[in-house]
Amino acid sequence: MSRIGKKSIIIPENVEVKLEEKGENEAPLMKIKGVQGEIEVKLPVGFNFQIANNEINILPAKKLTKKNRALWGTLRALLYNYIQKGVVKKFEKKLELVGIGYRASLKDKKTLQLKLGYSHDIEIKIPDNLDVSIEKNIVTISGIDKQKVGEFAAKIKTLQPPEPYKGKGIRYFGEKIKIKEGKKAITTTG
Repeated sequence: MSRIGKKSIIIPENVEVKLEEKGENEAPLMKIKGVQGEIEVKLPVGFNFQIANNEINILPAKKLTKKNRALWGTLRALLYNYIQKGVVKKFEKKLELVGIGYRASLKDKKTLQLKLGYSHDIEIKIPDNLDVSIEKNIVTISGIDKQKVGEFAAKIKTLQPPEPYKGKGIRYFGEKIKIKEGKKAITTTG
């Protein structure tokens, strides 16, 4: 039995949760609406959801399968993140551009333009549910969905990962890069 899955999720006052149940073998849909926006979550089959007294309880269906046992705690943690954090206060990731000439700018509201030392600028389309802001050399990505925020930040980081000799590249804000020692010239005295 899942210790995390058994815990109930408390719904804050300014958050509205609706459950749309479908057929027996169809996945239910949960709509979560809060101050920061609205998100729809497709839930897995094999769980019963009880919403009462500003609490959500997740219970396994009649027979607890091995797959549902593995999903139970994860499902509860994902819903908790959406309800308690995502729609109340957006998730945020910060990326730092380190290197001479490395710059980021917003071409328009939905296009991020990066100068990373290549012969051309790199343009990335910003997903619909995410917001990007830039301050000096720090790019801040925020949104309701923690997975999409992290995925977009990782996509940007792979364009120019930090190199180990000088530390140039894109890194998460506050990330420590272990700098390697370069080759030393051997001098001979004769």
